[in-house]
Amino acid sequence: MGFSSFGLFSLSLIASLLTCFLFVSVSPADSNSLVYKGCAKQSFPPNSGFQETLTALFNSLVGQASAARFFKTSSGSGQAAFSGLFQCRGDLSNADCNSCVRRLPEMATSLCGQSVAGRVQLAGCYLVYQSSGFPQISGSEMLYKMCSSSQSKGSGFEEKRDMVFNQVENGISGGSGFYATTYSSVYAIAQCEGDLGVSDCGSCIKIAVQKAQVECGTAIAGQIYLNRCYMSYSYYPNGVPGHSSGQQTTGKTVAIVVGGAAALGFVVICLLFVRSVLKKRDDY
Repeated sequence: MGFSSFGLFSLSLIASLLTCFLFVSVSPADSNSLVYKGCAKQSFPPNSGFQETLTALFNSLVGQASAARFFKTSSGSGQAAFSGLFQCRGDLSNADCNSCVRRLPEMATSLCGQSVAGRVQLAGCYLVYQSSGFPQISGSEMLYKMCSSSQSKGSGFEEKRDMVFNQVENGISGGSGFYATTYSSVYAIAQCEGDLGVSDCGSCIKIAVQKAQVECGTAIAGQIYLNRCYMSYSYYPNGVPGHSSGQQTTGKTVAIVVGGAAALGFVVICLLFVRSVLKKRDDY
């Protein structure tokens, strides 16, 4: 086989392998979709230097997005100083975190304008900023809730939901600040702000769980966002996608196992395909 023929064969082989691996790759959930925004009623005056300081803060935060999933800093001094932070969901890759965070400053500027404080919450990350002297609120203050309009009809839903809530409370106490779990068709995640201590994190999530039980009742899905933590849950009557009935383990681990098994299966298919191609080549 000449060089050009071998080169064409190699390119064909690589293309086939790429096709297999691209087919394996699964697009992540849309982590960039807006969940909610909160903007202070007070605005800083134009041409006061506040905007430049806020822009510097945003640039500092975005500059850390490729290396960290949580970062907190400040910019400026005196009354024009701003502090802020970003955090990504615990199961996002560094690349997805970076992509998510980079959208936040522009969205904050568009949604909150010249507000002296604001919060923009996307599905996969959030940004918080505030000017010096802005009133502080409790870490367990509820900022946003969403409860599905669909209600469960029997099937022991509340028992299943409470079981997964109990797993969330126990799991978050492990100290990672992020926990995902599934139990009998109910999937839930919880996360605390990156610098919240283990005890305070556990207390915050416990309050979020209680609010979910009271505020959402028998709704089959809900999201509760407190100032320094949040939790969400979803009920799948036909089973959580990718999970067997009654399976009980952390969602993150299950995702890795299922994804790894799928990838391995496709790798085997690809290798069998390559062997078939090579065999045909040798037969000529």
